[in-house]
Amino acid sequence: MNAAPPIRSVVIVGGGTAGWMAAAALARLVAADVGVTLVESDAIGTVGVGEATIPPIRTFNAMLGIDERDFLAATQGTIKLGIEFVDWNAPGHAYLHPFGELGFDIEGVRFHQIWHRLHAAGQAGPLDAYCMSAVAARLNRFLPSNNDPNSALSRLVYAYHFDAGLYARFLRSYAEARGVRRVEGRIVDTALRGTDGHVEAVVLEGGARVEGELFLDCSGFGGLLIEGALHAGYEDWTHWLPCDRAVAVPSANAGPLNPYTRATARPAGWQWRIPLQHRTGNGYVYSSAHLSDDEAAATLLANLDGEALADPRPLRFVTGRRKQAWVRNVVAIGLSSGFIEPLESTSIHLIQSGITRLLALFPDSGFGDVERDAYNALSRSQFERVRDFVIVHYHANARPEPFWRDLRAMALPDGLAERIALFRNRGRVFRHEDELFAEASWIAVLRGQGIEPAGWDPLVEALDLPRVGQMVERIGATFRRAAEAMPDHGAWLAQHAPARNLA
Repeated sequence: MNAAPPIRSVVIVGGGTAGWMAAAALARLVAADVGVTLVESDAIGTVGVGEATIPPIRTFNAMLGIDERDFLAATQGTIKLGIEFVDWNAPGHAYLHPFGELGFDIEGVRFHQIWHRLHAAGQAGPLDAYCMSAVAARLNRFLPSNNDPNSALSRLVYAYHFDAGLYARFLRSYAEARGVRRVEGRIVDTALRGTDGHVEAVVLEGGARVEGELFLDCSGFGGLLIEGALHAGYEDWTHWLPCDRAVAVPSANAGPLNPYTRATARPAGWQWRIPLQHRTGNGYVYSSAHLSDDEAAATLLANLDGEALADPRPLRFVTGRRKQAWVRNVVAIGLSSGFIEPLESTSIHLIQSGITRLLALFPDSGFGDVERDAYNALSRSQFERVRDFVIVHYHANARPEPFWRDLRAMALPDGLAERIALFRNRGRVFRHEDELFAEASWIAVLRGQGIEPAGWDPLVEALDLPRVGQMVERIGATFRRAAEAMPDHGAWLAQHAPARNLA
């Protein structure tokens, strides 16, 4: 069978973070004689949720050859070692979901199982005392990690906070320098090919057409192509994640520059705090069935660390996913493919993973079913696993408000209840191979939300516990010394990646 000719033209519809991440990643195709064009309108604003990220963003930037310090300076960026959850389990309670692994496994037994046995006997400190990223976060310290297995810094895992608008601008410069063509204009129509219903062009105000073979829909919640033209359908997850609105406002920095995001539970949702070099990002994600827009804005403004720098900006969304992210010759990337509220900072990662999947399954001009079906299956799986991880934060709570009581009582998605029960019994966590969140992340959140295992792995009892206890103590001491030797997070940024473009 003769293969169809290779694709020679890709059109990206929409800019913002999703569009320019896609453009930057696809810029390498320009060298292979593939034209990449991005269409956007300066008159259309972009959604700026996603200033906090998770560690895979470092892989994306490294793939592009981006210098970390240059990137941090250009985007007003800071370091993120994890997320602090305040008042989620109950008012007055807080815990940290740090990045990176817990301790070291000993003789094939998982570290957290050993810790549980020792902690029950009063012979171990808090669990996050044995995670390098958590120890550094608590002390507001940072140094870049290294690959030396004998160094505690090899266990430091981190991501970034940054201004999403500046990141898009940074990637635009990167992509245009490598041959990506930008077209300014508002899209008013989509031309479909009569023979097979594929998109053949988008039509701009004034009648200009931008033609292509493969189209990436980065147009935001509405899904201009994937939904507006091709009617892919949307799977609504409001039953499990009822927050459907957010209000956001920047504020002046106050206090130390924390290397972590903070998520504080509120009566009808939660409030984010994201420290950047030039300001702090804040927002209240809430359920409109439990709180009015005015009340949400007032609550947010009353709980800022510093002076508000703008009026609160409202956002509306429906948590869920597009039933098919790839239809005919259109692939939805970013918000057009679905949305899971920013509780665990997955929005930008879902953009990244969509781009990575597309590069791995890049089609030819025949657009066969095999690549499309694999892409859609992988996309569905990832969205569902991220959804389940976010649901755990809401379901396992002890707060008194109606919003939280309803979430405690809701029926869980298939498989999630079994996962929680397995952990509740002996602290066991089993993951799918392609799952985003690591075992340590599940452990941190399940325990943080008050789910304590009744027991531990019987293999722990086969260990020499006094000797193992000494090893665990040394791990904690090593991480503590390493963190204390690091510079202050803000001081490191000021020396190595001071913000620019403050205007």
